[in-house]
Amino acid sequence: MATPPHDTTAPRPTSRDVARAAGVSQATVSLVLGDKWHGRVAERTAERVRATARELGYRPNLAARNLRLGRTRTALLVVPALTNEFFARLHTGAARVAARHGFSVVLYPSPDSVGPSGATTQAPRVSDPFSSARAALDGVLASSMASDALATLRGDALPLVMLDSDPAHSLGAATVNLDIADGTRQAAEHLLALGHRDLLHLTADIDSWTFDVRRDTLATALHGTGARHRTVKAALTVDDARTATEAALTAPGPRPTALICDDDVLAAGACKAARRLGLHVPDDLSVTGFDDLTLATAVEPELTTVRLPAEDFGELAMTTLLDVLAGRTPEPTPLPVQLVVRGSTAQSPAPRR
Repeated sequence: MATPPHDTTAPRPTSRDVARAAGVSQATVSLVLGDKWHGRVAERTAERVRATARELGYRPNLAARNLRLGRTRTALLVVPALTNEFFARLHTGAARVAARHGFSVVLYPSPDSVGPSGATTQAPRVSDPFSSARAALDGVLASSMASDALATLRGDALPLVMLDSDPAHSLGAATVNLDIADGTRQAAEHLLALGHRDLLHLTADIDSWTFDVRRDTLATALHGTGARHRTVKAALTVDDARTATEAALTAPGPRPTALICDDDVLAAGACKAARRLGLHVPDDLSVTGFDDLTLATAVEPELTTVRLPAEDFGELAMTTLLDVLAGRTPEPTPLPVQLVVRGSTAQSPAPRR
């Protein structure tokens, strides 16, 4: 009696079974099913082997094959948060390139005890995610994590590509970055061209290289222009951004005419604060963001923001890891970014008397 197709108790067919049924050697089966038969096995024989494998329900043991080759064709992508749209797009791009090369990408959130750029929290330290996975990984893509913190987790066992991280402190790892500095300059120059000379910088309260770059670049871009600016920190949530912006806009002294925000989430909170204070965006207050998340076009008016090509970033990250695995030295050229001008910015209002 034939074995039912879904009978999990039946012995799993082996390559020897396929070879015997097809009347060929096991070596021929390996060549055909490994797609290495061209020029070595006749096309009719190759088709007979494939047909026999299908009839028997044979599936190659990829895990065993990869162990023999010393490769699992799996990369780990470590991100600060699984709920952030930017990192979801980053994973999409990385997985796209990985699939073209027979790789898979496993997504992993940064341990609670090591936040972006190594900022520690009060959460208990989780176990080293690499300890059990180290033998099952070919390399790591680490986004927005401090290189020293990551080194503590992984040791020197795995090839590493650092994303959105300081190339000068990458512990020799390859780095892939967006041109964050140029994005900040574009936003600053846009506001200056609109006549704004009193700016508020709403920065993310995260100890991270990428936010340090935005802060330092903004100060340089405004130097010598006659513009004034001050910096206010807020946690990366809409509510915290709203609270921080309300306090800044009601503080003594001249009220800023423009807010330059480190993230679209912060910009959304700033817009809420303006409405609560009876201010109109952009007539009374211009607001810029960073990232160009879906949120940027969900708010009203739509947000002027710096578009970060997250999927392209993920593609370049995975391509760089493949280069590292192949022994090539990648060129650390940052990806260009673009300011997208929408309705949240306008000419600076006339000075109040």
